[in-house]
Amino acid sequence: MKRYRHYNKGTAIILSCFGSVIEQDRYFSFEEYIKKAFKNIDIFTAFSSKMVIKELEKEGQTYKNLPQVMADVDMLGYKRYIVVSVNIFPTDEHEVLVRIVKGFKNFSLANIRYTNPLLHKTKETSLYLKHLDETIRNSEEHIINLYVIHGVPVLNLGGLESVSYTADFLKMIDENNLTCSLEGEFPFYAVKDAIKKEILKRTKERPDTKVQVVPMLLVSGNHYFKDMIEICEEIGEYCNSSIVSPLDGSKKFNLLGQDEVREIFKSNIEVEIKKLGLL
Repeated sequence: MKRYRHYNKGTAIILSCFGSVIEQDRYFSFEEYIKKAFKNIDIFTAFSSKMVIKELEKEGQTYKNLPQVMADVDMLGYKRYIVVSVNIFPTDEHEVLVRIVKGFKNFSLANIRYTNPLLHKTKETSLYLKHLDETIRNSEEHIINLYVIHGVPVLNLGGLESVSYTADFLKMIDENNLTCSLEGEFPFYAVKDAIKKEILKRTKERPDTKVQVVPMLLVSGNHYFKDMIEICEEIGEYCNSSIVSPLDGSKKFNLLGQDEVREIFKSNIEVEIKKLGLL
């Protein structure tokens, strides 16, 4: 087939990220991590948020979305490439990624694969969440961890099982764990009275109780400033509260900078590379 002669390059990896107006560097730090892990494979990065792309374009920063980057990679002639779902849950952003990949497969002669998001496999999810909770919990203090998941605004979306499992697992492994969301199941604005009641009950039993707000966000972007700080301040009106300290040496807590999170994403890529017969 004459068209296939143009596919004369080897393998590429495309990191498909949501994007952030104020935390883009966090994604590029992750990109450098992937480049070091896969030295012989070319790495590209795409961003799915058109709002982020447009806002950064006003500042003179030009980025492309996933269809644009896939078109570039295809035009460059890569025989095979892996689209990495740099998302926490297999919900809407991941589903859009899957549809884009399947669309390209209809006309591209390249072998295109995509990875699972972060919290997809039961074992990996359970071990990571258990490790996270143990790491941020100071055994010398009585701490309530309030995990805040971004969530999705509809209840009939694929992948919600992963969100529900995460919330249920965290509450099961420690009675001092509470969960809510920003715009998904059990949003803070709707359940904050119940959360307040539960926290006050426990602080009555243990006056030294502290509440840690744990943002379940890949990067600490606008939601960190607009929502997490607001939630923490609202809880602070009746209890000693703070946002949990970062684990990666940065100024704000995030998931993408954590070694365990990066390792899961790297492992997901390795799985797809093996399926291509390259490992």
